[in-house]
Amino acid sequence: MRDAPALLLVGTADTKAEELAYLRRTAEAQGARVALMDVGVLGTPPYAPEIGNAEVAAAAGTTLAALAALGDENAAMAAMACGAAAIARDRHARRELDGLIALGGTMGTDLALDVAAALPLGVPKVIVTTVASSHLIPPERLAPDLMMVLWAGGLYGLNDVCRATLSQAAGAVVGACRAVQPPRAGRPRVAITSLGKSCLAYMVRLAPALASRGYEPVVFHSTGMGGRALEALLEQGQFAAVFDFCQAELANWMQGSVVHAGPDRLRAAGRLGVPQIVAPGASDMIDVQTWATLPPRFQGRAYHAHNRLIASVAATDDEKRALAAEIGARLAQASGPVALLLPKRGIHAWDREGEPMHDPAGHAAFMQALREHARPPVELHEPDLHINDEGFVDLALAIFDRWVAEGAVAAPPPPGVQVRTHGLAKT
Repeated sequence: MRDAPALLLVGTADTKAEELAYLRRTAEAQGARVALMDVGVLGTPPYAPEIGNAEVAAAAGTTLAALAALGDENAAMAAMACGAAAIARDRHARRELDGLIALGGTMGTDLALDVAAALPLGVPKVIVTTVASSHLIPPERLAPDLMMVLWAGGLYGLNDVCRATLSQAAGAVVGACRAVQPPRAGRPRVAITSLGKSCLAYMVRLAPALASRGYEPVVFHSTGMGGRALEALLEQGQFAAVFDFCQAELANWMQGSVVHAGPDRLRAAGRLGVPQIVAPGASDMIDVQTWATLPPRFQGRAYHAHNRLIASVAATDDEKRALAAEIGARLAQASGPVALLLPKRGIHAWDREGEPMHDPAGHAAFMQALREHARPPVELHEPDLHINDEGFVDLALAIFDRWVAEGAVAAPPPPGVQVRTHGLAKT
């Protein structure tokens, strides 16, 4: 990264002029070069930004006059978001953007989320916002590597409290630009979903085994945001294959838990033809917040508190049957190779004998439901193993190795040759 990273600073320069100027000065004092993009519609800023609001509107295929004539600030700012995202993508493609910092309340944050999502993983992105970590922000709009900083005391004008926040944010993005090591073309990447190894331990053997084969294993924590990141990066063509062994997020979504990855979990790989080996790890439980009152419908169920943040209750037979049908339907839509592994002896550490979720009959019924809903192109495997047994990893790797030999999964490049991952051209 360059010693003087090029930052794109985004905000409404008519209403946040003083704050944006302070951010600029602070970032420049750290050695950055800053280009200010004004995304306001109606006002006139007290200084000339490098990227004016008329240019942003033009990038969205409209004009400031046309946006003002709408008489709808929401529609106007949505259009400006399109233009701002297009300019950010173009500047990054021309190597004129190393990092993003944006500033706003709800209106500016709404726009900034689109700009951040337009930039690839590895481009530092910081949004200073009055609604950081708020339930107002849909998780699906968060870029996988977005950093958000709460703009305390930042509604109107500069003060000592918000200067402390803004100066930290400026230093954070400049430092991130200097320190970041963006993903590079090289070993094909393989995604793995899991929970912590106290619950699902297969990645302890699986990740180094894939690395020894010349692949780059990337493990996602299936606690909602991890699954969202996985689906987003699959859409970007980042992975040659997926070991999707934890379906807890899909089970949670279906039962109204907050620990979910949205309605599109377990869809992107199949739609894009990315080879996927799937198992129902930890999907016979529903995750809840340990610190919150347990909903009445979960009272009386088997319960395991993992820590002070997350706990799990056992799913009912009806809930497991519904999940089995949903998994089967999603896998049946896949355009690439799919293998479904159904471990007969259990699917997480807490269903072993002596543990709070031990239910052999319920587990057998769940596996039967999954078996009944498995349809082509799914190839079905039913090992007499627990998901945490070493033999489970051996079976998964045997399937993977066969797909590599058959050409279904991209083989690692010879030494000195770099390739991009699934769906992207060789370089």
